[in-house]
Parts: sequence; C-alpha cells; structure tokens
Amino acid sequence: MNVVLWIIAGLLAAAFLAAGAMKLAQPRAKLAESGMAWAADYGDGAVKAIGALEVLGALGLILPAVFDVAPVLVPIAAAGLALLMAGAVVVHLRRGESKAIGAPLVLAVLSLVVAVLRFGSYSF
Repeated sequence: MNVVLWIIAGLLAAAFLAAGAMKLAQPRAKLAESGMAWAADYGDGAVKAIGALEVLGALGLILPAVFDVAPVLVPIAAAGLALLMAGAVVVHLRRGESKAIGAPLVLAVLSLVVAVLRFGSYSF
C-alpha cells in the first residue's frame, strides 16, 4: 500500500505542479480565454494565490517524505489540496459548469485518500 500511496502522491504532485505553474506564469485574461472561464470572476491576486497553493501543495506531497524532514507535512499538504479542490468543485457548481467538476472531484478524492492514509496506518 505504501507504493500505491507514493504513486498517487507523485501523480497528484505532477498535476498540481503543472496546474499551479500555469496559473502563476500566465496572465488571468489568457487563462480565462483558454478555457478557465472561472478566472475572469476573480482578481489577478486570487488566481496567482491559487496557483501558489497548488505548487506548494505539490512540493509538500513529495519533498518532506523524500528528505525525511517533517514528513507529517505530507498528509497536511494532501488535506490542504483536498480542500482547495473541494472549493473548485463548489465554484464550478455555482457557475453552472457541472461538466467541469470531474477533474477537481477526482483530485480531491485522491488527495483525501493520501491525507487519511498518511495520517493513519501508513504514516512515515
């Protein structure tokens, strides 16, 4: 099960790192034009903050365990990412974008699995 958790955490880290880096690197208007219509409803700072949280969460899923420095940060990062994705689901539902909740919902569930199991019997 430890290997499965590492694989899930690695995939989550890659997804959140890519998504967060994109939000940090591109202007909000370009994000809104490229399919992230929700970005038009928020300010530049909010979109950049979401991107920064995704990048920090991705790093928090992997680095503390790899370097064995405060590995308790792994489930905390996973829980934070699960909350962030729960917020994304709410935003999409409020905007009437029910088809767009699939990815954030899957990411939220996988993040929650990592958080619960890393806090529990499969902690470091």
